[in-house]
Amino acid sequence: MSSHEVSEYAIYRQVVSQLMQGEEQLPSLPTITLDIRRALVEPQTTVTQLARLISRDPALSALLMKYACSTLYRQSRQPQSLHEVIQLLGMREVDRITMAHSIKSLFTLHSPTHKQLFIDSWQRLVLKASICSMLARLLSRIAPEHALLASLLSEVGTLAVLSAFKDEDAIPSSELYFKLCREYSKPLSIIVLKKWAVDNEYIDVIRSTGHWHISRGQSLNLTDLVNLALYHALKERDAASHLPPLTELAAYQKLFPPQDFIGENGELSLVIQHRGDIQAIAQTLH
Repeated sequence: MSSHEVSEYAIYRQVVSQLMQGEEQLPSLPTITLDIRRALVEPQTTVTQLARLISRDPALSALLMKYACSTLYRQSRQPQSLHEVIQLLGMREVDRITMAHSIKSLFTLHSPTHKQLFIDSWQRLVLKASICSMLARLLSRIAPEHALLASLLSEVGTLAVLSAFKDEDAIPSSELYFKLCREYSKPLSIIVLKKWAVDNEYIDVIRSTGHWHISRGQSLNLTDLVNLALYHALKERDAASHLPPLTELAAYQKLFPPQDFIGENGELSLVIQHRGDIQAIAQTLH
């Protein structure tokens, strides 16, 4: 970087550091999300009561309906009401999808430049989460919705970085923004998730995301799925990315034939074959 860019980056670093120290308000979960999560942990909550509560958020209601009708749930008869959607998905999945919906709605976009940075980041996060969801279905016993949410939450700090910049004249370029994300996304993600009081499992995933050569246990776990999804999302968005060969990933080494077959482009054949399904999942999150 030039001396001007170094100086500019130092200013942006100071702004993000202030955000992390609490000098600027970090994003909080919407009230409706908190109400739904509280209702979900109450044993007395009925499906009818939950459906009535969710109906207060038309966008969430539409997302749940869309998700229940997606490629993940191959039903002979698609659900026709929120009541049927909740019965199909189950309480835990409703919780996860509600959280995923909330992530997108957390951030106020202050200008066209701000919005474009968000859209670019959200598209990448959605691609990664959709791949993760599909891999969970194909490779593991982990619920696809669980994997999808873990993937999204693993980079909530990428979006939180945008919270530091409210003045259009002070918004960083795409290059500097992604440099800030590489430096601050993980610690910001952990701070935000602790504030939201989410399960520690999701925080553990953040700490291991992007560490290609490290994995715990003998079987494929949540972090493995997120890392495989991250690898494929990076490769799809930039074929020239400086990534190690897929065979070197600790997560890949837990796969067995035919799950470990690799296509000519260096991606898992499973991902290539299910590209349409992955795009269908992504459409439910846009």
